[in-house]
Parts: sequence; C-alpha cells; structure tokens
Amino acid sequence: MRLLLTLVLALGLIPAPVEYSPEKSHVCFKKAVASLEPWQRQEAYRISFTKGRAKIEALTPEGRFRAGKTLEQLKALGELPTGTIFDYPRLRYRGLMIDESRSFKGLDFLKKQIDAMALLKLNVLHLHLDDSAGWRIESEAYPFLTGKTAFRKGRTYHEWEAGKYQFTTADDPEGYGGYYTREELKELVAYAAERYITVIPEIEMPGHSMEVGYAYPEVLCVLPDGRLHTGAWDLCPGNEATYKLLEAVLTEVMDIFPSPFIHIGGDEATMKTWSQCVNCRSRMEEEGYTDVKQLQGYLVRRIEAFVRSHGRRIIGWDEILETGVPEGAVVQSWRGVEGGRKASEGGYDYIMSPNSHCYYNYYQDLIRKEPKAVGELVSLRFTYGYEPLGEGMDPEHLLGVQANLWTELIPTPEHAEYMLYPRLFALAETAWTPAANKEYKGFRKRARRLLDVFRERGYNTFDMDTESELALSGFQRFEQLEQYKANETAH
Repeated sequence: MRLLLTLVLALGLIPAPVEYSPEKSHVCFKKAVASLEPWQRQEAYRISFTKGRAKIEALTPEGRFRAGKTLEQLKALGELPTGTIFDYPRLRYRGLMIDESRSFKGLDFLKKQIDAMALLKLNVLHLHLDDSAGWRIESEAYPFLTGKTAFRKGRTYHEWEAGKYQFTTADDPEGYGGYYTREELKELVAYAAERYITVIPEIEMPGHSMEVGYAYPEVLCVLPDGRLHTGAWDLCPGNEATYKLLEAVLTEVMDIFPSPFIHIGGDEATMKTWSQCVNCRSRMEEEGYTDVKQLQGYLVRRIEAFVRSHGRRIIGWDEILETGVPEGAVVQSWRGVEGGRKASEGGYDYIMSPNSHCYYNYYQDLIRKEPKAVGELVSLRFTYGYEPLGEGMDPEHLLGVQANLWTELIPTPEHAEYMLYPRLFALAETAWTPAANKEYKGFRKRARRLLDVFRERGYNTFDMDTESELALSGFQRFEQLEQYKANETAH
C-alpha cells in the first residue's frame, strides 16, 4: 500500500490522483467505475501511457476534460510517466469564493482564476456580488443599485469606512469600484462552463446591505415617528418593499446564472433596527413572533420558497440554522465546524468553509513579513491538514469544501493571487484526493514545483522558500510551537 502511495505522489500532480500504476491496466474502464457514485463517474477518467502517448478513457466529456488537465499539468512539470492513472473526485463540490464587493477586480481577473481552478480540478466559483461596500451586478429593475453604490470613496474597505461610508459615481476621478453588466456575467458563466465550473452568485440578505438602503430607502426600517432608519446595516424584514426588490433582483440573477444553487448570505445581521421598526413589529404580531431574530427566519423561508419556485436551491451561511432551516436549503459552515455538524445532525446538505482553515484572507505567515491581513495564521501546512468530514458528520450530506477570499484588505488582483496560491493547492487536494492519499511532506514538494508553473503563467504567488519556522510547523501561534519543541526535547 505504501509503495502505491509513493508512486502516486511521485507523479507531481496536484491534486494527487486516486491510483497510479507503472503497469498497464487490464480492467475494463466501465467496470472500474461501476461502484462509484454517479457524480464521481461523471468526472472519472483513466489515462494509459505508452511510449510517450496517452490514451484517455472517460464516460463523459467532463471526465475527458479532467483527464486533459492532468495531462496539461504533467507536461508543464516536464515529463509523461508510463503506466496508468485512474482518478475520480472525493467530493462533488470543490469551491472558491471571491468577494467582489469590498474589492472589484473585473472579468479578466476572474477568468484567470477560473483557468487556475480548472487546472486544480475545482468546480465551483462562488461570487460574493454585493455587500455594504458596493453592489457589483447590473439590475435593470433597480438601476440605482449600481448607479448609486458601485463606486465609493476609498480604495480599500477600511479607507471607505474611515471616510464614513461615502459612495460616489463612475465619473468621480477619486472614485473606486465598478460592476458587471449582464452580458459580462453571461460571458463569465459560459467561460466557466467550458471548463466544467459552475458559477454560484451570492445576493446578500438581510445583513451587509447598507448599500441597498442607500440606493432604495423604501427597504429601510420605519421608526414610530415616521422617519426612515437611514444608514442601517440590515434590510427591513417587515417591509413588503424589501421582498419586491429581492424577488426582482433574484429573478434577474437566475436569468444570468443557470446554477442549481443561489446563495442568499444570511450572516451577521445586526437586527438593531428591527425592534424599533413599526413594520417589523407588525410582522411579528401577524406571525406570532416574540423575538426579532425570528424575522430573519421568516425572510429566509420566504426567499427560499421563491427561489425553489424557480427550480433552484438556496445556500446560506450557518446563521440560518438559528431560526429554522427550510427543507432543501444548504448550510455553509463558516464559524468553525459546528455549523456543518449541526446541519448534518439535522439532515441538511452542508458545505464546509470554516474560517479556522479555509479563509485565505487570513495571514499565511508572520505578521511582520506579510501584507496586512486578518485572523490567526492559516499557513499552507495548517490548511492542508483540514479534514472536512469531522467526527459524527454524515458523509451523505457533505457536498464539499470551499476556500473563501474576503477582500477588505486585498485591493489588487496581484494581492489576491498572493493570498490564494499555493493555499488553494491544498484545498484542491483535500477536495479531490482520498484522505488516505494525503501526506504533507510530499505535497509540499509538489506544491513548490507547481508554484513555478503558476509563476510562468503570470500568477503572483506567495514565496514558499521564505516561510517562517512557525508557518512550516503548521501551528497557528508561537506558544504552540514552543510547547511542541519542549515535548520533543522531553521525549
């Protein structure tokens, strides 16, 4: 068994394939994949190498595409092996989220990352298209969303925040921002589909929505004296104008994105204005609610029913667990792993993207040597060590795993790539490769070689050769490393 694993890792591929043999396989391919799940058979492939030639076997064009990317990597790394590669994915959902609200990077940047994702056999690009810092998707029904909030004062989120949240217009020379037209997004969806990548849009609600209230004040909470609660972080869940806007926007979104999933956010609503709002109080009386938190559940269930009526499913961040998850909704666990565990216990499908391991806006090395970031240290070794299927979690409901890149402190495409690569290599291997085939020492060597390929292709990457001792150790804090050293010395 160890010899077979050594052979697999010696190929240099990321993600590592399921099996590699230096011999020719005599098992019929259809028989070899017969025991796999249908979604695994969809992407499964076999490559037989003979005298410098490669024969691909697959049941679908998608499987052939995955095989083609394996060949592309092997050629970029310098040589083709002999023998047989047999491969298929571990998880059906292998994703990357890019936040385009806090920092807008444009179509060419997204296409470039899609190319990288395809090479790594990732298959979901989750686009965070709106947040308080800017609305990034054209709406014909509500044009002020981009007309009034796609540009702001302040290149970074924190500069905008320090300037008291000022929006501006496209003709302002000091303005920062932009948005995607419907045509651009359809072009992006088609580009991704050619590479067997699904683009999932996120329309954030009810929190993170200050820009919506700025553009369309009718979605704001109303105080007892009739004044609007301007500057509110949240949409008003008691106001019918909120649902009119959301349903119109979601209809446009579903026309652009054929994805089976629509992400509706649902995280970090402050709910501060709801207890004072006459419309929210009226809604609570109608529904028999005693806590304003129940209003978020009302909004999520109502929007879920609307999205489901169009043949789609919603994804929500793990806060949606707190007020009743609609049947058919998918829970995305970000506040650690508990959201995934609770979703599993409740029988809901779930996606794992815990901030502890999968937030690539967090530092990847020492604060003193890295660009300003947030969070604890999420080094290459640490993120590689993440196992998405925790104890007691139902594998049948685990859709997959996703890396998240929030961009409050990441204003440029070059900076974004620096934060993604090579950490996205680690997530790709976790999502595709059997857990038994993972081994960090070999992965690090493969990642270092693939990083050169990425640099040759114009990606700006982290420098693995200058990693600190702490990052190399896989710990998040110096005291953990020092305790480890002490234990090693004691033994």
